[in-house]
Amino acid sequence: MKKVNSPNTNESGAAVEVRLASKTYSDGTKALLPVDLVVNQGEFLSLLGPSGCGKSTLLKMIAGLISPTTGDIQLKDSRGMLEGGHGTNPRLSFVFQSPTLMPWANLRTNVRLPLDLAGISKDVGNARVDEVLDKVGLSDFANSLPRSLSGGMQMRASIARGLVTQPNILLMDEPFGALDEITRHKLDADLLDLWQKQNLTIIFVTHSIHEAVYLSNRVIMMAARPGRITEEIKIDQPYPRSPDFMMTQEFMQYALVLQRSLQNASNLNFN
Repeated sequence: MKKVNSPNTNESGAAVEVRLASKTYSDGTKALLPVDLVVNQGEFLSLLGPSGCGKSTLLKMIAGLISPTTGDIQLKDSRGMLEGGHGTNPRLSFVFQSPTLMPWANLRTNVRLPLDLAGISKDVGNARVDEVLDKVGLSDFANSLPRSLSGGMQMRASIARGLVTQPNILLMDEPFGALDEITRHKLDADLLDLWQKQNLTIIFVTHSIHEAVYLSNRVIMMAARPGRITEEIKIDQPYPRSPDFMMTQEFMQYALVLQRSLQNASNLNFN
């Protein structure tokens, strides 16, 4: 794997440890070969690769939405306690490709849903909802139905719902892929701001080279048929990153490195 040193990666300990985790479906399809991956606490890591390379499969295995066929995945909370051990499990949230909002419910009810399911009292829940709606810039739309919101605003609401449980780890499966470029760039910038202020660990699936460079401490390149990790590239640039970063020579150089890596992954045949 190719590695570029970065001062931005948080070395305070692992948030996610994936050890030889693979996924083979019941029809024999090998979605993911054994993967070894450590994600550091406070890191912003992106998964990049061609369609069918197992990015979403890996993310869903980390989330516990599907089980690995072989191997092991462990999560750690902010105090370094392993899931399945004697400590408290880390809080984890998942943001899907589409907002998946309840169309009949207003924004406040949609965002509060995870707290309602967890049995959190309304007083506590409403206070948290107000806090996260303010963080994503939707306080004025708390009583609005999803159909009255733009696509970008609906995605902000989905992020707010992910943040309302106060997670340590945020998993995001190409959340901005369906949005126009202007909205996407704005949400990328807002996400970086939230990541730093909330001290989150984020694992982010994307098909966009530019998005991966702009957001990430580290990019994991994956290849398809079957899915596997082929390369690791660290983005050795400081934060905060303004949109002006995308106009720099350094940004273009990293984009070229990722373009070549993606091309190699797309052309790679498994023997």
